[in-house]
Amino acid sequence: MTGNAGERLVDGYALVVFDLDGVIYLIDRPIPGAVEAVRRLHAEGRGVAYATNNASRRSSEVAELLTGMGVPARAEEVLTSAAAAAELLRDRLPAGAPVLVVGAEALRAELRAAGLTPVSLADDAPAAVVQGYGPRVGWTELAEAAVAIRAGASWIATNTDRTLPSDRGPLPGNGSLVAALVTALRREPDVVVGKPEPALFATAARRAGSGRALVVGDRLDTDIEGARRAGLDSLLVLTGVSDVPELLAAPEERRPTYVALDLAGLFDPAAVVRVPTGSVPGWSVVGTGGGLDLAGAGRPLDALAALCAAAWSAAGEPPLVRPASPAAEETLAALGLSV
Repeated sequence: MTGNAGERLVDGYALVVFDLDGVIYLIDRPIPGAVEAVRRLHAEGRGVAYATNNASRRSSEVAELLTGMGVPARAEEVLTSAAAAAELLRDRLPAGAPVLVVGAEALRAELRAAGLTPVSLADDAPAAVVQGYGPRVGWTELAEAAVAIRAGASWIATNTDRTLPSDRGPLPGNGSLVAALVTALRREPDVVVGKPEPALFATAARRAGSGRALVVGDRLDTDIEGARRAGLDSLLVLTGVSDVPELLAAPEERRPTYVALDLAGLFDPAAVVRVPTGSVPGWSVVGTGGGLDLAGAGRPLDALAALCAAAWSAAGEPPLVRPASPAAEETLAALGLSV
């Protein structure tokens, strides 16, 4: 149920803004159906942009990665937290100012492009510390950052994603490494640039002109919350980090406009649902004994919408969901809600 029966979700938007990891690809392999979905958007002449918190690649490198997967992409379509952090520091610091980098080479390259000088040691008297994800970041880099911040350097985090998706399950993300410094310094970063801060999405949305923009993401705590902060509609796809139990437990600021299993929901009205929905064909949800009983039969996404409505209106902890019909038992298992 996207609004009008038979209406495609994508027809209501001039621009689609995609998260990358968990939506378009997983690490460096395309998620099934993603390449075809983006190609279809291009073929229809719709605007496409990409907004990623991953600071380990430059915009041009991300565009090359996407093109290598079969997705035609240009560097100017890609918005990264690394580039946004470099631009922020360029506007705050004098040209050539030293900035201590905790992260990947891509972050250093963005700082150089912004006219700043990346350094690695606190003894270089950096004016700021910028911290982004890098697979080789370790204790030495964190220690230098701690010393520099205590000496007065401002502290900029590209993002605070606790985890990043992988084919082995969620792995520690930049937020986990930021948390190590938070613990050591007993303070938070001065600025967090990436999602859920609205800057990346707001920048992308300006490209839609007078049209509307839709954010597509796999994480409630970054993509969806960031879209809401930017005043944009959002589609949660269940191909990455956030799952149905997390969705049912989501606070108001992390609740999407729509949910789909994958990117087919952009084009197929039967593959997407607006949430929450109180009354849906075939399903009923009744609160009993501190839980929710799902009864009836029908489309699993409709059941999910009804469950969201009931769970989000309940006070306190998200209730236990129980099947009250054979079809409900199968549906809950398919949604990862088996009791």
